[in-house]
Amino acid sequence: MIDLLFILFYIASGWIFFQLVFPFLTVAAARVFGQRSEAHLGAKIQDKFADASAATLDTDFACIITAYKNSEITKPLVASLLQQSHPNLMVYLVADECPETAFNITDPRFVLLKPENPLRLKIKSIQYAHSRFVRAHDFTVIFDADNLAHPDFLHQINQYIARGFQCVQGQRTAKNLDSKYAAADSLGELYKNYIERYAPYLLGGSSVISGSGMATASGLYQQYLDSKAVQEGQHLGKKMLQEDKILQNFLLRRNVRIAFAWDAVCYDEKVSTGEDVQTQRGRWLFSYFQNIPNALGILLRGLVRFSPNQFFFGVVTLALPMFIQLAVAFMLAVAGLLIQPWITLALVGAVGIFGMNVLWTLKLSEAPPSVWNAVYAIPKFILRQARGLFKMVNPEKHFKHSEHRHLVHVDEVIKKQ
Repeated sequence: MIDLLFILFYIASGWIFFQLVFPFLTVAAARVFGQRSEAHLGAKIQDKFADASAATLDTDFACIITAYKNSEITKPLVASLLQQSHPNLMVYLVADECPETAFNITDPRFVLLKPENPLRLKIKSIQYAHSRFVRAHDFTVIFDADNLAHPDFLHQINQYIARGFQCVQGQRTAKNLDSKYAAADSLGELYKNYIERYAPYLLGGSSVISGSGMATASGLYQQYLDSKAVQEGQHLGKKMLQEDKILQNFLLRRNVRIAFAWDAVCYDEKVSTGEDVQTQRGRWLFSYFQNIPNALGILLRGLVRFSPNQFFFGVVTLALPMFIQLAVAFMLAVAGLLIQPWITLALVGAVGIFGMNVLWTLKLSEAPPSVWNAVYAIPKFILRQARGLFKMVNPEKHFKHSEHRHLVHVDEVIKKQ
């Protein structure tokens, strides 16, 4: 029995050591090898643009916005989409259980949809819009109600489509940095953008999907909406696996590579209070643990089929949430003092590498001063995340709809940043 405990201790220590060091190795490899790969792709796209027909480049986008109980917050997003430098688009706003809001928009590219019966689920709103397209669109882009799109968002996405990608994730970045919680939330997103999206993409793998700001070929997206996971999951209410994870699992099982468009910026509202952190992270943690069998299955597919894309994606999506990694590393390091002191030293070193990698990715991402200052607020943010674990027990009770408070226009955000 004691020998078994030792073996489990060594396995757990090795796994946590790997999870703490792997992001640094990924970023380092991307900096050495990925930049050359991206430069090569950049040269190829110039040739493709020179030879391609106008029809190939003029992608027709369907931009779906899902709003629940608050359509007023979507006005700046709608305006930012109608002002895109890539004009070939339609905007579909699904206003689910929203009070009457006067949009006063005469642009024929805007469609306001008001479901007769409450939908109360993001995937149902997306299905509602997708079934009411005014024409067959090439690509479907998903936005949350609180998002804003940079004026060149679709133009940047279109460049990756010209390379042949069927799914492209844009870079979500903070719309607001008005509190320590918002800045700490932004810090986490900048870090994940680099280690889960940009670095894997540069190394030939797939970006993890963010939940909004991603474009998918409409035919492929319809197959996803018709998939068993979506059809059965929508009846689970708040216990449904998050739709972004279902989409990425659907794509990776087919070995579709998801691109990450660094310059396709989608601004996203960050949490403003500790209670917001607990509610949001509780929902995310619930979805993470739900998704473990899927992530493990994709990793095993990659091994069996010799697919680096699937294997790498499985490794990335199986990684424990950061604060859980650090908590487990601390407990194992303490136990190591009694069992094997060299393991304690190895884990302390791994935590140090992990911390330095966070700072490195912030520097590479050119994080604003408010995000750097939020480093000191991380312990408080982690405590709120830990409390979010207790909200996983009863999703129907604790997973509340996020309140959006920041009604700002995209030009204001760009000016500030």
